[in-house]
Amino acid sequence: MPLEPFGDANEAVYPVYEGWGESEDGQSYFIVLGYRNRNRVQTVEVPVGQNNRIEPGGPDYGQPTVFEPGRHQTVFAIKVPREFGTRRLTWTLVANGQPAAVTFHLHPDYNIDFYKQESNGNEPPRMKLGPNEPMMRGPSVGIAQTLTGKVGQPVPLKLWASDAPPTEKNWEAIVSAQNRPKPQPPQRDQVAVVNGQVIGGGSRTLGAPSGGPPPDITAMWTKLRGPGEVTISPPRVPFVTHGNRDTIVEASATATFAATGEYVLRAQPIELDDGFDGFCCFTFASIRVIVD
Repeated sequence: MPLEPFGDANEAVYPVYEGWGESEDGQSYFIVLGYRNRNRVQTVEVPVGQNNRIEPGGPDYGQPTVFEPGRHQTVFAIKVPREFGTRRLTWTLVANGQPAAVTFHLHPDYNIDFYKQESNGNEPPRMKLGPNEPMMRGPSVGIAQTLTGKVGQPVPLKLWASDAPPTEKNWEAIVSAQNRPKPQPPQRDQVAVVNGQVIGGGSRTLGAPSGGPPPDITAMWTKLRGPGEVTISPPRVPFVTHGNRDTIVEASATATFAATGEYVLRAQPIELDDGFDGFCCFTFASIRVIVD
């Protein structure tokens, strides 16, 4: 029941249909899904297969195999052609022996504009995973970046994000951020680029110190798939831009893997000051890490 209290473990995990919308190039549609794990403590892992499948045409549509406690919105997207019409897909998930399923299609009531929020004009943050990587915003499908690593050795993770328009003048300054002197502890490994000038280099004045202003953007990495435990440090990197849309945020973290194999991590910059409601406006991408 929807109002039934959550349990600590052994509860069901429910797939959730968030909505659908046109891609930025107008050539296709994205269907976006999330989930609700009713366990307060237990992270549930369900491999793609009979107990974690999307049909017809599946079972693998890029859905997660790791389900953390609570409600998680807009976790992944499925790209479908404009002629998809009235066809339907069903995501079936069996967690802790309890089956749950959601059927979804391009229902008009679930249509979303991923790129602009009508109520306030907000747009999703822009993100790059490297100075020479493509600019991304909104939902994405497939693998945006592939990294390699070894068991027990930290793999560097980086992303750059901004709420500014994608002018080359702003984003060219990322190269300067790459070449800055490495900050020394206890400083944060993050930097801001404002109007082409690198500032901060780990300065605590930009890193949401205790008692200071709340972060405008928080960069997050989470595990979507993989055979072993992943430790991401820090899993969230807060950054205060003081509302300056020309600020480009660089966030750094590391991921340490406990077993060999192929993993998928999800990278997302969240604009916490823009009333994020899970549907607009968001940007996310998947990173593959091959560990040996």
